[in-house]
Parts: sequence; structure tokens; C-alpha cells
Amino acid sequence: MAEEKHRYGGGAGVRNGIVAVEPKPRKGLSSKVIDLVEKMVVKLMHGYHTSLPQHYFLSGTFTPVSDETPPTTNLLLKGHLPDCLNGEFVRVGPNPKFTPVAGYHWFDGDGMVHGLRIKDGKATYVSRYVRTSRLKQEEYFGGAKFMKIGDLKGLFGLFTASMQMLRAKLNVLDVSYGTGTGNTALVYHHGKLLALQEIDKPYALQVLEDGDLQTLGMLDYDNRLTHSFTAHPKVDPFTGEMFTFGYSFTPPYITYRVISKDGFMHDPVPITISDPIMMHDFAITENYAIFMDLALYYRPMEMVKENKLVFKFDATKKARFGVLPRYAKDELQIRWFELPSCFIFHNANAREEEDEVILITCRLENLDMDILNGIVKDELKSLSTELYEMRFNMKTGLASQKKLSASVVEFPRVNESFIGRRQRYVYGTILDSIAKVTGIIKFDLNTEPESGKTKLEVGGNVLGIYDLGPGRFGSEAIFVPRVPGITSEEDDGYLIFFVHDENTGKSSVNVLDAKTMSADPVAVVEIPHRVPPGFHALFVTEEQLQEQGKP
Repeated sequence: MAEEKHRYGGGAGVRNGIVAVEPKPRKGLSSKVIDLVEKMVVKLMHGYHTSLPQHYFLSGTFTPVSDETPPTTNLLLKGHLPDCLNGEFVRVGPNPKFTPVAGYHWFDGDGMVHGLRIKDGKATYVSRYVRTSRLKQEEYFGGAKFMKIGDLKGLFGLFTASMQMLRAKLNVLDVSYGTGTGNTALVYHHGKLLALQEIDKPYALQVLEDGDLQTLGMLDYDNRLTHSFTAHPKVDPFTGEMFTFGYSFTPPYITYRVISKDGFMHDPVPITISDPIMMHDFAITENYAIFMDLALYYRPMEMVKENKLVFKFDATKKARFGVLPRYAKDELQIRWFELPSCFIFHNANAREEEDEVILITCRLENLDMDILNGIVKDELKSLSTELYEMRFNMKTGLASQKKLSASVVEFPRVNESFIGRRQRYVYGTILDSIAKVTGIIKFDLNTEPESGKTKLEVGGNVLGIYDLGPGRFGSEAIFVPRVPGITSEEDDGYLIFFVHDENTGKSSVNVLDAKTMSADPVAVVEIPHRVPPGFHALFVTEEQLQEQGKP
């Protein structure tokens, strides 16, 4: 085990394409003066940070866990863990190690990975921080130092940004390794498990034999990656390639990349759009990549004038979708399509059908990012997201869309053996308020939705709903096929996800039969510690675990 833990360790430099992250922050007079000025301004403009425990995303179920958990065995198991679940189920999310200085947004928080190592019917639980440059430096100072999205509101946002720039200029903070948290999503490609946040480069993790998680460093593809990297790249199950992009607040606002099966990142393809935006996801088909120019703009001037967050949604703007041949060397062949204004956090999948490119997605009519800022009010409204089908006709240039569900459906997942190809089933989460997942839902795209539905219930294209029950809240459900590939039935497999029971204070990992959506779980593994809600999950197979680190 010791030899395995040090396979990538030791010293600066690059090993197996992974850069050792060794920031060099500085304490001293400059640091103390900036801290003092910041403290005075926070007190004047933002109020005392003692109000933060009432923050929605820092209290109750969302309260950060204070410690990491080393591999813990002898977990209570009800039911059985099928052989196809041999591997490690991992889920990442925000878990701030230090109390925020002022503001906080759900998208802030240090990345913590919760893992369940499954082997031969037994389970081991572990939780570890993604050891980012940001986290290492805040540990060095013993407190929060980096700017947060939740700070970027009004005149205070301008001050916060200035403080970060000043700390970087005076070498108090070392921003040479980026400022990301690795808190959003996970992907496995070319023998590497990557923790992702869209403002930064990927962090490479290793899963050890006992299930433990180790941060190896930052992946920059031999210095070919010089921009940010989306939290939602797509791995083509047929070719083994990974397709990705990054967005920026300076031109080019979007940059597209293709990464070969053997881990080589091809040349950048800049995508021209009019303004800097937040583009959280995209999609691929067998022959195309689909980009989303949606009207969630980066607006620092409006932030100050209107006392709003720096990201502002403009409902008067059309939604634009760009379809580009996925091996294009430039953007000349991109085709743009327009649909009514909307925002999209997550796509389920995309495919081609005769002259059309078809996107299955979770569409949001309007978006107020302040909702996700988490200041407790009398009522926290949910994001009214619905499942949609969007069609882009490459011959006529016309676009159309069709609603497939009532709200609220988010975190859509499919059998990933069908990424970029025609697939029948979509598995989503049902939300009753911000980030509170009350159930898991299964859609059949071959069946028409029942018209006039105002709530999610079985019937029409809804094949099943797993209701978690009062006071029990889940997370994104990952489909694990019983037999890998496309030769078996598409829904022959299991859904695996974390659950927290507010009634008992206990957390667990649940396993459902994806085909039947039975109310009786196949397995429930009790976790010895509370697991707060998080973002995205991944199942790493036993085969993938064994090939980690191989050239």
C-alpha cells in the first residue's frame, strides 16, 4: 500500500502528465494589512460573519462536515450488492473547510469526494478533500482567503475582486495553479479519475485498493491546456475520446478541445459568441458537438449598479445552439439555431436522426442566480426545470422544441454506453426546493408524455418514480449496467446514489433496480457519518480502477 500511495508522489514537476501542485503563498506585513482592511470593510458593508450559520447552504443538512473520513469498513448492509457494482462509487460537492469571510454561494466550497468502495459484496466508505492549490493555501493561512462567487454582489463584489488581485500582486496568494475548488463533477478518462470545476484545470485523483482517495496533482495535458476546463466533458464510449470546452470572460469566450483515447489534447478551436457567458454543459453526437449560447451573462458593471450577483440572466435574449462537426479544426462549419429564451444547467444526451440533431435536456425558463446565494428567507423557491427535446434541422436550419415533463427535474443521467447515440431511458432527480432531491424518476423517450400534466407522476413517458419519503433527500443517481456495452437491454442495471435522512441524522447509499424502479431497494449501505448534499457522481468500474496510471 505504501508503494501504491507514493507512485505519483515526491518532488515538483510532472509525472504521467500530472503537475505537482506546490503553491508558495506568503505571510507577512502585506498579508496582515490586507486582512485588516478586509475585516473592516466586511464589518461595514456586509455585516458580521456570525450570521452565516443561518445561510441555507451552510446549515441544516448542508452543514459542512468538519473532517475527512479514512477508509471505514464493516458497514451495515441491507440487501445485497450485485457483482457489477465492484468498483468505487464517488460523488463530489462543496464542503468549505473554513468559515467564509463574507458571502457564500452554493457553487463555492472546497471540493470533497465521498466514495464507496465495493468489492465482493462488501463496502468501504471514505471522504477526502480534493487537494487543490486553493485549499492548500487556505490551510497555510488557517482561514478563508480566496474570493467566492457569493462575494461578487454589488459594490462589495468590486471590493472583493480588488482584494484578490491585490493579494496575488503582492504574492500573498499564489494563483499560478489556478483558484478552483474541484467541487463540481468527476470523469474517468485515459486511466485517470478527474475532479472538475469549470473555472480551473482538472485535478487528477487516484483510488487506492482500500478505497482511499489521493489527489495526485493538476492535469494540463503537457502544457497544452491553457484555459479552463468544463465540469461536463463527454467521453465517447465507442471511440474512447473525450470532448471538452472551456469558457472565459475574455475572448475567445468559448474554446473547444478534443482529447484522444490515449490522452493527447488536440489544438484549440475558438468559438465566437458576442458576450462572456456561463456555459455549464454541452453535448456530443456521433458526428457533432453542441454548444449553448444562453443568456446568463457575466456583467460586473450591472453587479455594482443593481446590487446583483455578477452573473445576470437576460430573458429578452433568444437561446442559441451551435452545432459543429466534432473534428472541425475551426468554427467555420458551425451552424447556429435559435429557440425561445432559456437556461440549461445539464443535458441528458444527444443523437442524430436523419437531417436532425436532437438534444435531450433539462430546460429552465428563467434563472435568478441570487436564489442559489442561499440567504435564508421565508420560502426558498425551486428552479422550475423541465425535461425537453430540442431538434435542430441541419438541412432547413430550423429548430423546434417539445416539453417532456412537468417540473422539477434535474441532474439527468443515461446509460453511458449510449452517449452520443440514440437511447431510450433518462433517469433524473425530482426536486422540491433548491437542492432537495425527493425522488428518482425514469423516463421513456419512446413514449409520448401525457398532456396537461402539472406534476410528476407515473403515466405516459414516466415509467417509474422512487419516492424517498418525508425528510429523506437524495442526490444524482448514476446508472450502472449489469453487463457493459449495448448488447443487453438498455435499462438492465442499477441506480446508485447517496441519501440523507433528516429524521434520524443518518446517511446511506441506496441501490435501485433501474428496470423495475421497485420501491424496495436492492441494497442500502449505512454510512457512519452524515453526507451533505453535493453535485455530481460517477461509478468507476473495477477494470478502470486496475488500469489507473497506466500509460
